[in-house]
Amino acid sequence: MDSRCMEIAALGRPLYPGMLYDCRSDSFIPGVTLWDKNALHDDLDVHQKPKTHLKFSASDSLSEKANLLDISASLKASFLSGLVEVGGSAKYLQDTKSSAHQCRVTMQYTQTTTFEQLTMKELGNITYPLVFDQKTATHVVTAVLYGAQVFMVFDYTSAENENKHEIEGNLHAVVNKIPTISIEGQASLNMTEDEKKMAKNITVTFYGDIKLEENPTTYNEALEVYKKVPDLMKQQGKGVPLTVWLYPLNLLNDKAAKLLREIDLSLYRLLKFHALHKSYTSLLKKALCRVLPGIRGGTQEDKALRDILSNHYTSPFNISNMIKWLDDITAELNILSSYTIGLKDITVVKSSGSLNSICLHPDVDVVVCLSFTSLKHDDSCLAALQDFNKSEGFTMMGQTSERDSILKAAQPWFTSPDISKRMKQNLSLFTTFSNANKNEKRIKFIIASTSDPSNPGTTIQLYQNGSLTDPKFQPVSKPPKPVVETSDGKVTLKLSKSPTGETLHFRVEYRMTSSYDSAADVEEWTVKDTSNAQNTFTLTGLKPTEQYWVRYRAVSDVGVSEASDSVPFTFQGKLTVTVHQWNFSMPSLITELRTKIMTTVGMSRWSPSTIKSEVINIVNNPTISYTEEIPGGLREGKALYFQGVVFSNGQSFTLDFETDEGDVAFHFRSWFNEFFRCNSYVKKKWQDEERVQCNISKGSAFEIFVVIKTEGYEVYVNGQKSVLFNHRLPMVKVNVFKIHGDVKMNTIGTVANWSKSTFGKELETNITRTKSSDIQSNVPHPVCNPSKPYLRSIPGGLRPGLALFFQGVVPSDWEHSWNGTWNQNCVETPEGPFVCGAAFDIIMVINSECYEVTVNGLMRYTFEHRIPVDKVTTLNINGDVFMNSFAITEVGDMNLKVTFPANI
Repeated sequence: MDSRCMEIAALGRPLYPGMLYDCRSDSFIPGVTLWDKNALHDDLDVHQKPKTHLKFSASDSLSEKANLLDISASLKASFLSGLVEVGGSAKYLQDTKSSAHQCRVTMQYTQTTTFEQLTMKELGNITYPLVFDQKTATHVVTAVLYGAQVFMVFDYTSAENENKHEIEGNLHAVVNKIPTISIEGQASLNMTEDEKKMAKNITVTFYGDIKLEENPTTYNEALEVYKKVPDLMKQQGKGVPLTVWLYPLNLLNDKAAKLLREIDLSLYRLLKFHALHKSYTSLLKKALCRVLPGIRGGTQEDKALRDILSNHYTSPFNISNMIKWLDDITAELNILSSYTIGLKDITVVKSSGSLNSICLHPDVDVVVCLSFTSLKHDDSCLAALQDFNKSEGFTMMGQTSERDSILKAAQPWFTSPDISKRMKQNLSLFTTFSNANKNEKRIKFIIASTSDPSNPGTTIQLYQNGSLTDPKFQPVSKPPKPVVETSDGKVTLKLSKSPTGETLHFRVEYRMTSSYDSAADVEEWTVKDTSNAQNTFTLTGLKPTEQYWVRYRAVSDVGVSEASDSVPFTFQGKLTVTVHQWNFSMPSLITELRTKIMTTVGMSRWSPSTIKSEVINIVNNPTISYTEEIPGGLREGKALYFQGVVFSNGQSFTLDFETDEGDVAFHFRSWFNEFFRCNSYVKKKWQDEERVQCNISKGSAFEIFVVIKTEGYEVYVNGQKSVLFNHRLPMVKVNVFKIHGDVKMNTIGTVANWSKSTFGKELETNITRTKSSDIQSNVPHPVCNPSKPYLRSIPGGLRPGLALFFQGVVPSDWEHSWNGTWNQNCVETPEGPFVCGAAFDIIMVINSECYEVTVNGLMRYTFEHRIPVDKVTTLNINGDVFMNSFAITEVGDMNLKVTFPANI
């Protein structure tokens, strides 16, 4: 390489004939020359070289910029490494896009003027030979081409909804019109309305070797500059150095420094392929040149040409091999892209130094690396091409090299089904493991390329404390879903170890909200770690009859696995009600038992998960009387939710919506089994009263929604629309509500958007869950419904000392009582406690003489035994109600043990 002249771009540097240049660092040596200044000036050979070039480019890549400036690969490498400082128009190299939405077109205007070179006389008369001994330079500038260049960069930022590809095409068209407009006249005559609109939003950046009073920043300003560029270049004389030619100093004196090695970019496979193909083309042409004249002159047979063509078709350079190699390269790139596109947040490590800095970082204990292991293997195709060129394939025809056979047998690493399968498994393991441990600061996940022929494709490598500890690491992965068993009030989980990696113990996670619930991403899971990897674990601290969801993870010494699928369950539990004196007929006992069960089981027609996710500002078990400010005040579309139980011996309760002045905008009073009274109290005076039938019976549970409408307060009671009370005072003045009377409130809250809530969608469409079989959609394990009666044996049979608890809902469209053929001595009670759409509860106490039946907290029936109690072994429930819960109560010393059947 040191025996040839070199042609390089000046890039705005002051390079003139006679200057010394060091190609090792791509720098010039100022102030030191081989010749006297006067001699250099007098003996220059000068020629005029007037020439103009105009080019357009839509690419922002450094390669395209280097091509426009005619920069060699070696000089480009020096620029990238900071060895070369550019100036003038060459500063265009440093201009890059700042946004992905930026569309760009670059216009290059180049004009050459003069060519100057040293004469042989100068080269032979060295004035200062001591320069050779200093070895500071490798070349001398022997010729310079002068002129000037201008780059104008046109940028347009596209909007989110615009087609970027289409915008780039339009921008290219607008910029391409500049030479035409400068000749023909006004831009407005040559552009469409869309092009004019685009031109107004184009920004311009100017880089040039000429001086301007003010750089252009808009399209119109760029147009004016373009018109002036030729005249401005003439004013600057011969301009600045654009291209220089360098002559090796060692050819003038062997003591001079030599450029021993230039950076060989052909190491990159595509560039190497291009170079080999170019060399092969030259060989093919030479072979044809040797035989064609002889064939035409009759001194050689046609066979010579057929041999050359046959050799070509069987060479590694035939078209099928070339296409296959390019297809394989493209496929490899696509595979790498598809494997990394889902890992955008994972660091890609591109050098061993970067890998070491991550592994040795003081805050990182563990590095898990997805490594591509087959990217640095020798390319058999390129090796075969190179061998063919070296073997002078067209002079030694008929011979095949070993590489040719290898090429035919070679297959890309990614075509192996086994490798492909293993790569997919490794990607899945790496992705799930990194997602499960992404919040662990001591664990770092990376992607790298490390050659490992023993693990082709990909492998997962584990680094601990800076060292590679496992080149084929298998992290713990998603375990099977847990098996849930319940007995004696306990919940036992059966767990399984991870199918991969080593499981040291488990991490159990549970919560009351379904994993499919809208609040699932908000509510956190309760976490408990097991002490070892035994496959059974007992959950404690759970509430009976509540529905839970449980899952678990395998834990290794490095991290945790992806969570298993969630499993729902409820379980058998026991409640204890302590009394001071046992008497089956004692009302206080029944009341205490009923209150305990109902506040534990809950009496809402909607599931706890629905209430938790859609009702906000919840207050549980407030003390009556209760006064509370309305969070955020009243507004249209808002609703207030009230769920509770009225006293069995009570008469009424009241909801009042009041203002700061003491006025009552809405007075809602429920007289049990009679009517609702609605009114307002304004300026210390009650207004006209409105009455509607009440569907709340004594002792029953109820749910009320008060929906704020434009016209007034719309009240839903037990799934039925009961009343619409028109506004008598502006709703904006209402800021307080009060509850008082014969009632126990379980839950109070707010529904922010009634029309979009589950409650509003069902109740306003009048297709509510209390009119269809969907009534039990949120009940984990209902007992029975009108189309599915209950018939099962009673555990242990009936005996004195037992009490049975039932809880259900009456359908909203219930209009008749079930009837059949009964014994003529049946007992009937008028004005029954069951109300359309309302929840109810029944406690049936078994004593030695009779059945005592309490409905909604009121003693309703006493029925003497007609069949011995010990012969009663089966329970049958059927009729027009939805029975949601059933429990058996036992007497133990002075306590009641309430047992709920296990439901899985």
